[in-house]
Amino acid sequence: MKNIIQNINKAFDHRIRLGIMSVLMVNESADFTTLKELLGVTDGNLASHAKALEGENYIVVEKQFIGKKPNTSYKVTKEGRKAFQEHIEALEKLLSKT
Repeated sequence: MKNIIQNINKAFDHRIRLGIMSVLMVNESADFTTLKELLGVTDGNLASHAKALEGENYIVVEKQFIGKKPNTSYKVTKEGRKAFQEHIEALEKLLSKT
């Protein structure tokens, strides 16, 4: 029998990364505060998981100032969208086999 978990992407193992990607897949972008509130996580947790996804080139981080206030926003990359879709398909296949 073929290894049924081989296509599950380790980058999405953690619930926070899964949440970040889920939000970004259905929105053009999301800012730090929005993601933090939606996911119910701390600043540090969100920042570290976003950095991990950025390191995989699955999201891009855009930093700017709105007035005098800093604003960080996130967008999913083309590579990230493809990888996440493949991850979801692998999970669906896994669930259909059990």
